[in-house]
Amino acid sequence: MSNPSPGQPVLVDLRGLQQAQHEFALARDWLRHHSPKNLVMALTGEVGELVELFQWLDEAASHKVASDPATARAVRDELADVLIYFARLAAVLDVDLDEAVRSKLAANARKYPAPDQAL
Repeated sequence: MSNPSPGQPVLVDLRGLQQAQHEFALARDWLRHHSPKNLVMALTGEVGELVELFQWLDEAASHKVASDPATARAVRDELADVLIYFARLAAVLDVDLDEAVRSKLAANARKYPAPDQAL
């Protein structure tokens, strides 16, 4: 992980999760299945399962989906699955997510300046 400039907090640190997932996959001899292609496909599937929980909800219901007893556990589980596959993919590709996020936020700030910063 890159070191942020002095005084800047770390924005993304998934090393603990990535290590736990590596050990989990290693113990089950799954590392051979964790190619970037397979992980992206699995991530897409999990995002699809998350989308399914929101499909056909109106705006008000979509705001309550994580607190509604009928859907809360499923939402948490699918968000966890998405994060797990996302973190695993970044680890396999050796992407420094903190640096990537910092770079993207800076690019977005340049591309979409706040109204008081335009001009």
